[in-house]
Amino acid sequence: MAISEREAAHRAASDAERIAWVDEQDRLLGELPRAELRERGLIGRGTFILLFDSAGRLCVHRRALSKAVYPGYWDLAAGGMVAAGEGYAESAERELEEELGIAGVPLVEHGRFFFDEPGNRLWCAVFSAVSDAPLRLQPEEVLEARFVDLAGASQLQPCCPDSQHALQLYLRTAA
Repeated sequence: MAISEREAAHRAASDAERIAWVDEQDRLLGELPRAELRERGLIGRGTFILLFDSAGRLCVHRRALSKAVYPGYWDLAAGGMVAAGEGYAESAERELEEELGIAGVPLVEHGRFFFDEPGNRLWCAVFSAVSDAPLRLQPEEVLEARFVDLAGASQLQPCCPDSQHALQLYLRTAA
């Protein structure tokens, strides 16, 4: 399936974004364009925000086909790369608003993990939030979204493995 000119332009701009570059211990080394981090197998910082409604259902969304990593996959969390000069919490707030249109809600941090897969090496911070506000999807990043119970979320295929790790960390720490 072909991607639109708008999606292609968004992808090019995304690849050029300057991202926090870190080592295996999450120590800041500098900043590099997102595409360069990916191509060189270097480590960036990422955020995952698990958005729940007041009934406890998780918001899941399907990634745009223009995404460089896991295009068209189901994602269990909003989120993205931490920009140069940005902290994890600031990035989480920005990404939740950009992708799903949710702003001004308290974020709870649940910890961090290192995700290491070819083309996707990240130090990840996991957050959760609760909101019943209407979703406003970013069309260049999100094809569709819905709220499902946790059992339903675990059945989605194909599903982003990094967001599956984020959900597992949440489940271990939120109890």
